[in-house]
Formats: sequence, C-alpha cells, structure tokens
Amino acid sequence: MTKPAGSVPRRRHVRFVVAAVAVAATDLISKLVATAYLDAEGIDLPGPLDLRLAYNSGVAFSLGRDAPTWLIITLTSGVAAAIGVVAWRGMFASSLAAGVVVGGAVANLIDRVQAGTVVDMLYTGWWPTFNLADVAVVGGAFALVITDWAAPQTTNRPRQQPAHPSE
Repeated sequence: MTKPAGSVPRRRHVRFVVAAVAVAATDLISKLVATAYLDAEGIDLPGPLDLRLAYNSGVAFSLGRDAPTWLIITLTSGVAAAIGVVAWRGMFASSLAAGVVVGGAVANLIDRVQAGTVVDMLYTGWWPTFNLADVAVVGGAFALVITDWAAPQTTNRPRQQPAHPSE
C-alpha cells in the first residue's frame, strides 16, 4: 500500500508526541518536587546554577509579568496549538524540536491554569528564575530555527515545462 503524496510519516507524529509528553511530564514533576522541598532561600549548588522557589506571573524568564493571566493563557494556547498543527502536518524539519517546544508550553500552561502563575526554580543570580519548561521552549525553538534553516529546501512548484515540445 502506498502512502498518499504529501503524507507525513507516522514516526514523525510519534516523535512529536513522545517529546511533548516527556518534556511536559518532566517539567511538571520538577515543579512538584520544587514546591515540596524548596523555599525562597533554596539550595546553593556548585557552579552557576542554584535552586530557588519562585512563582512567575509572566511568561518565560518573567517577561510580561504585568499581563493579565487570561491573555497569557490565550496566547500560550494559540502558539502551542499552531506549532502543534504545523508540526503534525510535517512542515518543520524536526518534529522532535517542535514536540519539545509544545511540551514546554503545555507544562507551563497546565501550571498557570491551576494557579495563575508558574513555578520557577532554576536560579543564576544574573537572569530571572526559570524552569525546565522555559528551557524546553527556548531550546526547542532555537533547534527548530537551526534545523529548518539547515534542511534542504524543497518547493511545491510544478516543474517548468519547456516552451516547445522539441526542447
């Protein structure tokens, strides 16, 4: 049985879903652990990263802290859905990177719908406190840009026919 022209291989869908679920689950579990074991003083780790509990009313890296919750939820849902649809149709070079972005967005969306804020716990001292979902969204978006830029360019234009049959 042949696949219809333009069909997206099933493994791309599986890759997308597995990445999204894995990222969302990992982030949500990390937030549960953070709220159970961390406080504002947190834990100093060796190296540039510490653990500090914070609640963020904005989006990634505390951007848009003053925006209404309903607006952040609406925009996050819309962007995640759009990326999901585009990825599902096979329009990104990397379904894995798209799944990572969507998983991060969904995890923060679940957190925000429940509490109006998201739990952040990764602290550098020189950057706003953030969480694993933020890393997934930014890292996945970066990977999408790079993989789409590096992918061979294809076009859906019809082949140019010669002007004369003898050509």
